Amino acid sequence: MSKIKNAFDHGKAFIGFLTAGDPSLDKTKEFILSMADAGADLIEIGIPFSDPIAEGEVIQKANLRALSAGTNLPKIFEMVKEVRMKTKIPLVFLTYLNPVFTYGYDHFFKDCSETGVDGVIIPDLPYEEKGELQPFSDKYKVDIISLIAPTSEARIAQIASGAKGFVYCVSSMGVTGVRQEIKTDIPSIVKAIRSATNTPVAVGFGISTPQQALEIGQFSDGIIVGSAIVKLIEEHREASARPLADYVKKMKQSISV
Repeated sequence: MSKIKNAFDHGKAFIGFLTAGDPSLDKTKEFILSMADAGADLIEIGIPFSDPIAEGEVIQKANLRALSAGTNLPKIFEMVKEVRMKTKIPLVFLTYLNPVFTYGYDHFFKDCSETGVDGVIIPDLPYEEKGELQPFSDKYKVDIISLIAPTSEARIAQIASGAKGFVYCVSSMGVTGVRQEIKTDIPSIVKAIRSATNTPVAVGFGISTPQQALEIGQFSDGIIVGSAIVKLIEEHREASARPLADYVKKMKQSISV
């Protein structure tokens, strides 16, 4: 059984995202451990990329800061090794296909397995082309997380039926970013997903407040927060560990009622 499912063993899961290397890899390690200690159930680590098409301005800027600081995949894997010496929290990479292709599929999934990365999310990997990576995913037991968006419609059952780890349900059209209001009929999408799989369903894109977390947590197995966390790091830079811990505690509490 996937280690990722452990994130959903103790009620609703809080999944936090941050960009590796923003403002430095040493600080990324510190922030991951701070969020884990504060109650996060799973951490998504963004691999900085020059053309992150699914990301809004906040995460795009974080990618550029991390790349400017010299962040690359070999250094990120070394950072993950150090994190793994301190915590067993499930870890998932969020990356784009180009860095994985450039690194080499076998090499990438092998290093994920050996350093303790439990899964990968690849927003620009079409479902129809997932088979290109599946042999390496299976070989090294690293889950490829399935994304289901409001536009998936008739393909929801098809995508969900083969899901591993958790299903990433995208709450809104467009790119990542904080939203004042989420208008998508997420309960219907989650219901359709659950009719096809027992894999946990976590909802992301736009969630930033405890109230939003409470509302979405009522019908999902977990919530994913990215831009709000990256924005905190942008504001507090090297001193972000405490604000991140306070934020995670507040959000986790909102879905634990």
